[in-house]
Amino acid sequence: MRPSIKLSIPMLVLAASVGCVVYTDDVHHDDYVESNYSPYIEGAEAGVFYDDYAHDDVWYFDASVDDPDGVYDVVEVWADVFDERSGEMVESFELYSTNDPYFWTSEWYGYDTYLDPFYDGYSVDFVAYDAYDAYDVLTVWAITY
Repeated sequence: MRPSIKLSIPMLVLAASVGCVVYTDDVHHDDYVESNYSPYIEGAEAGVFYDDYAHDDVWYFDASVDDPDGVYDVVEVWADVFDERSGEMVESFELYSTNDPYFWTSEWYGYDTYLDPFYDGYSVDFVAYDAYDAYDVLTVWAITY
């Protein structure tokens, strides 16, 4: 056999085993633009009361939260307590959803916190996060004795 014939047979086998590429004239239009709106805190309250049964102070944190994408887009709410005189954060508390999807709350015994129920210099940043990490912040003064 001639060398040119030997080379053309493997080339034919190679050409037959390679897949094909299809080109189209279709144009992809991305008409859908995903948007996410931030949640918003409608109101919040933080304070302390005395529990006679437990013989301890109880700190409470309550927030009403909504989201233009739907109330169930809100996934976390936190209460960050700051000492306004020193400017430092004292402690952060997680709030929990309730049977009312707009209302988030938590209560903490005083012996479980670093908070002083007689100190009037606490501000509380309520922070609500949605599923896409968008957030809103509302600051209130803590109600103390």
